[in-house]
Amino acid sequence: MAAASSSSTESPKTTTERRGIPGAQFVEDVETYLTQTGFDVNSALAFLQERLQQYKLVEMKLLAQQRDLQAKIPDIEKCLDVVATLEAKKGTGEALIADFEVSEGIYSRARIEDNDSVCLWLGANVMLEYSCEEATSLLKKNLENAKASLEVLIADLQFLRDQVTVTQVTIARVYNWDVHQRRIRQIAASSTSKDS
Repeated sequence: MAAASSSSTESPKTTTERRGIPGAQFVEDVETYLTQTGFDVNSALAFLQERLQQYKLVEMKLLAQQRDLQAKIPDIEKCLDVVATLEAKKGTGEALIADFEVSEGIYSRARIEDNDSVCLWLGANVMLEYSCEEATSLLKKNLENAKASLEVLIADLQFLRDQVTVTQVTIARVYNWDVHQRRIRQIAASSTSKDS
């Protein structure tokens, strides 16, 4: 029985990490936690505050990635619509009149005749010409990847928020335990001084 209890107190409860985000440890017994980690109260609070700041930094990065993906998905969908419109007009003999952005705030009007290919910006100032079918396939694949990445990102953010909450609760528990221990020592010291 003693061996079982010592092994359960030797390894603190930690959540496994998720994609490089370390799991936070929920502390049920502050005294045991401090003994196991070898921290005094101030060191434990400093460590937990630092971990909380790391979580906040990661959260900011993930939120930026989420905003980028949420902006990228409608752009991909718009490109898919344009390619579908071009394919629908193909073979009708009817020209498509379109306004397109040349530069930020500068637009030009184009008359698009029957065309079997489109050019797609791939990023890093790279544009490639694809057949309409290849472009549709590539854009659909990119859209699926962006949506899947967004789902993973949302799950990462939820995991991160849980870790922030656990860390904040642990900070409060350690702080409150320290206040309680000081009061006990103060009461003990005042009662011994009254007895003298």
